Amino acid sequence: MSPLLSTPRIRALLLGVLLFVPALAGATPPDASLHPPAASASAVAYRTVKVDGLDIFYREAGPRDAPTVLLLHGFPTSSHMFRNLIPALADRYHVVAPDFPGFGQSSMPAVGEFEYSFERLSRVMERFTEAVGLGSYSLYLMDYGAPVGFRLAARHPGRVEALIIQNGNAYNEGLREFWEPVKAYWREPSPKNRDALRGLLTLDATRWQYTHGVRDVTRISPDTWTLDQRLLDRLGNQDIQLALFYDYRTNVPLYPQWQAYLRKHQPPTLIVWGKNDHIFPAEGATPYLRDLKGAELHLLDTGHFALEEDGAVIAGHMRRFLAKHVRQPTPRR
Repeated sequence: MSPLLSTPRIRALLLGVLLFVPALAGATPPDASLHPPAASASAVAYRTVKVDGLDIFYREAGPRDAPTVLLLHGFPTSSHMFRNLIPALADRYHVVAPDFPGFGQSSMPAVGEFEYSFERLSRVMERFTEAVGLGSYSLYLMDYGAPVGFRLAARHPGRVEALIIQNGNAYNEGLREFWEPVKAYWREPSPKNRDALRGLLTLDATRWQYTHGVRDVTRISPDTWTLDQRLLDRLGNQDIQLALFYDYRTNVPLYPQWQAYLRKHQPPTLIVWGKNDHIFPAEGATPYLRDLKGAELHLLDTGHFALEEDGAVIAGHMRRFLAKHVRQPTPRR
């Protein structure tokens, strides 16, 4: 034996290694579906596809043969709201996040050139899914993404593998004080009532959407409201947003149809809701439990854009939920 290996300290070290390696080889690896990937696990691609003559911008990451998660954004933002969630899911899922027409990096035709209605947005998104080859998907519905996504789900229930609902309304209980000026505009679309809503399109209002109800405002990046406001301030965009404020009234009569879809098809549903949201308060979250037998509800101590403060929490809930309810790809060797 080598004199070096004959020392008691070295022999003890070698014995420890020999005992450890077989134990490590036989150990059960942790479930990767429950833990976020390393930052380099999947790069995000920034793409554009033609739909009905429009350029629809979208973010895409993850293996295309994996289950798809389709992320539908809210007002006044874009797929930018999912910038952190996408890489947190993309090691296990094919993640796709488009910008609606008039939002983000997608085409922004003038009001006179395009019908800015939730029905039209849903039709564009339907053709978007077909253009990029999404045969089935789990839907993440937030704010404006809810009326767009529920239209998709009601028209094509067989395409929906699961729902993730985050501050996205489908019940009258969820339209409370914030909505009174908007409802006044629905009842009487006068210039006075229309102009009363312009305050919702200002920098102060956009900042408020991101910061109201959060635990720690210093954790919310000002890049969020700065980018959104820059896009809102584009020439003609206020007219687009005011048209959608008025058209939101068309969603309310469809609530019973969407609720009937939920009762009939019982899609696996995860509800992650910023409970301090003044726009879509928690009163709009709990009614889902009436219609969905196995829905999972988490009320988070944050505001409207819950991903900004609790993105890691939401990603963790999604990874666990999707691993349980959605078909998983065969592990690659």
